[in-house]
Amino acid sequence: MIPVFEWHPIAVHFPLALTVTAALALGAARLPMLARHAETLALVGTWNLCLGAVGLLFALGTGLAAVTGLDLAPAARAAVAAHVKWAMFSSAALSLVAVWRGAGTAARSLPSRLFLGVLWAATLALVMTGYRGGQNVYRFGVGVEGHGHELERD
Repeated sequence: MIPVFEWHPIAVHFPLALTVTAALALGAARLPMLARHAETLALVGTWNLCLGAVGLLFALGTGLAAVTGLDLAPAARAAVAAHVKWAMFSSAALSLVAVWRGAGTAARSLPSRLFLGVLWAATLALVMTGYRGGQNVYRFGVGVEGHGHELERD
């Protein structure tokens, strides 16, 4: 069985994709040229947002589990700390936005401009969280086995 901290690289992609899709669908629902499909776009956006928020909680949990026990250089530790702060903020923001949309309005209703502004701000925070996570891996080698060691050759 895969340890919970190894699920993080898998878990992070679903909420990111679902949230961006939700923002695009809910934004498209307000476009006059797509008025014929507005209810369907709103429904799809609402479901994607709510599923993305649930996925974010799983990604946050697996990420926090992955951080425990890491022995990192000071620069990498600072980068991971910044990533964790962004992750907590974006998870909280998107969870609140999902509750606002999922529990506060009918799934097929058109989103308000205010709601879309808050949704896009939270979505961009999530994108920044993902960018910082990628930097942790590709710049600092966080979570990469054998980082900083010579590879054994057969």
